[in-house]
Amino acid sequence: MRKTIGGGLLVALLTANAVQAQQVTYDEALNAAVSDQPLVRTSELRLEARREVADAADELPDPRIRTGLRNIPITGPDAFDPVMMTMFEVGIEQEIPNLAERRARAGLASADIEWAAAELSHARHMARIGAGQAWIALAFAQRSETVASEALVEIARTVPLASSSVAAGNARPGESLEVRRAVLEVEDALTRIQAEEEAAQARLARYIAIAHATASGEIPSADVDERWLRSILEYNPEIILADAQVLRAEAAVDMARSELRPDFSVGASYGVRDGQYGDLFSVMGTVTLPLFRGRRQEPRISAASSEAASARQARADMLRALEARFEEDLAAWRSAYRQWQRATEEMLPLAESRVELERASFAAGRAELLDVIDAIKALALLRIEILNREQATVAAAVNLRLTYTEHER
Repeated sequence: MRKTIGGGLLVALLTANAVQAQQVTYDEALNAAVSDQPLVRTSELRLEARREVADAADELPDPRIRTGLRNIPITGPDAFDPVMMTMFEVGIEQEIPNLAERRARAGLASADIEWAAAELSHARHMARIGAGQAWIALAFAQRSETVASEALVEIARTVPLASSSVAAGNARPGESLEVRRAVLEVEDALTRIQAEEEAAQARLARYIAIAHATASGEIPSADVDERWLRSILEYNPEIILADAQVLRAEAAVDMARSELRPDFSVGASYGVRDGQYGDLFSVMGTVTLPLFRGRRQEPRISAASSEAASARQARADMLRALEARFEEDLAAWRSAYRQWQRATEEMLPLAESRVELERASFAAGRAELLDVIDAIKALALLRIEILNREQATVAAAVNLRLTYTEHER
C-alpha cells in the first residue's frame, strides 16, 4: 500500500498546485479569448487599415507635372537653333475618372470594410469556441480528478477489511491482492485524467495566455434552445463572412461597368520662348473613347458578374452546410444528453445499491471479499464515466450555443 499512499500524496500536491494556479471562470475565458488573442488583434488591425484607406478611395489621382523643351528643329538650316515655336514648357495635368468609377471605388472600399469587419467577427467567433471548449474540458478533468482521488480513498478503506478477513480465515490471501489491482485500475484512470487536464490547460492557454489556469465557477448549462438557434442561422459569423464576399464581388461588377464610361483629363502649360518671341499659354483636355467594348470592357464585366454569381452560390451552399452541421450537432447533443440521464438516473442507483448489498452480504458471510471490492471499483469507474457523459453533454450544448449563436450583427 506504499504506492497507494504515494498516489494520495501526489494527488494532494497536485491539488495544492491547482489552488496556487490562476482561476478562470467560463465567462472570463470567453472574454479573454477575444481580447488576448493575436489572431483577433490581427483582424482588428486589418479592419483599421481598411477604414483608413477608404477615405481616399474616391479621391482624384495625383496631378502630373510636365516639363521639357518643345519644337526643337533637328534638320534643315535651323537645326538645333531656337526658332519661333521652340520653347521651354512647364505644365500640369489632372486626370478625372468618370463619376461611376469613383463611386465604384468607394463602393469597393466599403465592401472591403464590411469584409474585414466580418472577418473580425469570425475570428472572435472561433476564439470563443476554442476557449469555451478548452474550459469545459479543463473543468471536467478537474472534477474527474477529484472523483478518482475519492475513489482511491474509498478502495483504500477496504485494506483493513481484507487483512482482517484473511486473518479470520474468511478470505483467501490471494483475494487481498484484488485491492491492489483495483487501485491500479483507478490510478490508470487518474493518470489519463491528469493528462487530459494538462492538455486542456495547454489548449486554453492558446486563447487566454495563462499557462496553468484552473477552471472555477459554475459549469454552463447543458440545455439549449433549439428553435431559437435554428432561427438565427442566417446571422452566423460564417454566413456574414460569405455575405461580405458577395458584397465585394458585386462591387467589383460595378467597377468593371464603370469602364464603359469615358474618363477625362485637363491640363495647362506655360511655354517660354526666345526673347524676340512672346511666351505661350496652353489649355488642353482629353477624353477616353471606349469604342471596342466587345473586346475590352464587356469581357471584364462578364467575368466580374460570374464571380459575383459564384459568390452568391457559395453563400447558399455555406448556409446549407451550416444547417446540416447544426442538425448533426443537435443530434449529437440529444444522444449525449440521453446517455448522461440514463447513467445518472438508472445506472448509478444500481451501482450504489450493489455496493450496499455486497457489503451486507459479506458481513453476513454470504459474499466474498472479491465481490465487495469489485462493486466498489465498478461504482468508482461509473462515476468517472458519468462525468465523461456529462462533459460530452455540456460540451455539445456549449458547442451549439457558441457555434450557432448570433454574436455580432
